[in-house]
Amino acid sequence: MRLPGWLTQHLAALRALLVFTVILGLAYPLVMVGVAQLPGLRGNAKGSLVENAAGQTVGSAIIGQAFTDADGNPIPAYFQSRPSAAGDGYDPTSTAASNLGPEDVVDTLADNPDDATQSLLTQVCARSKAVGELEGVDGSRPYCTPDGVGAVLAVFYRDGLTGPITRVVSVNQTGTPFISTYQGVPVRSAQTGVDYRAEGGVIVPIRGGAPDQPAVPADAVTASGSGLDPHISPEYAALQAPRIARERGTDLATVRRLVDEHTDGRALGFMGERGVDVLELNLALDREFPR
Repeated sequence: MRLPGWLTQHLAALRALLVFTVILGLAYPLVMVGVAQLPGLRGNAKGSLVENAAGQTVGSAIIGQAFTDADGNPIPAYFQSRPSAAGDGYDPTSTAASNLGPEDVVDTLADNPDDATQSLLTQVCARSKAVGELEGVDGSRPYCTPDGVGAVLAVFYRDGLTGPITRVVSVNQTGTPFISTYQGVPVRSAQTGVDYRAEGGVIVPIRGGAPDQPAVPADAVTASGSGLDPHISPEYAALQAPRIARERGTDLATVRRLVDEHTDGRALGFMGERGVDVLELNLALDREFPR
C-alpha cells in the first residue's frame, strides 16, 4: 500500500531529525569530550584551574581575580590586579567593558548615592589617587583634581559660545572647587541634580600640573575589554614590587626575579604586549614567603 505524500514527507523529516540528533546531539559532543581529555588539552577543558601548594583550587589561569579583604581593600602582601568592569569584578557570567569613552568626563551628582554615577575620567582619577597612596608614589594625573575627581568646568558665555564669561561651575565637585577662578571669573561648586550642559555650559577639562607620564600606569586605572584579564603590565608589577618586598620581609631583587619568571611574552613573539600573571605570581610569593 502506497502511503500518502504528506505522510511520506513527515516520515522522511522524522528520520532526518533522529539521524541528526544522534550525530550532532550525542556523537559529536561525546567525541569532543573525549578529545578534550587528551594530554595537553585536559586542563583547558576544565577551565584552566589553578591549585595552591595544598591542592586547593584557587582560581583560573585565564580569569583574573581581586586580591582584597572583605571590605574590598587591597591586601598589601599581594600584587593587585587591574580594575574590572565585569559585574562586581571579574565575574565570568557578566563579562563586559564599562562602555565609557574618553569624552565621558562629567559625573552625575545626586543626593541619593544610588542615582549618582562617576564618569570614566573620575573613575580613573580616583583609582590613580588610591594606587598612589597604596604604593607611596605620586598618583596625580592630567585632568584630575587633588581629591581624585575629574577636573572639569562648565563655562557659560554671554552669547552662548562667545562673549564674556558670565559663570563657571566645577561640575564634578559639590564642595570647594579645585580652582578658585577661571579667566578672572570665580568658580562655583556644582549642585546635585543639575545638568550644566543642558543649561548651555561649555565643558572644559583642565589639565593641571600633573606630569605627562604619570607614576601610576594606565592598566592600574582602567579595566580590560572583557573585564577578566588575568595579567597586569610589567610596569604595574614593578610599581608594586617595593611594597611586596616590604610586606613579605624580603629584598626587592628577589621580588623582581619572581616578576620576571611570571611575565609572559608577546603572542607569537610580536602580537600584543607582555603581561604578568597575577595569580601565579601571588602563589609563588606564598610558596617562597609564607604569610
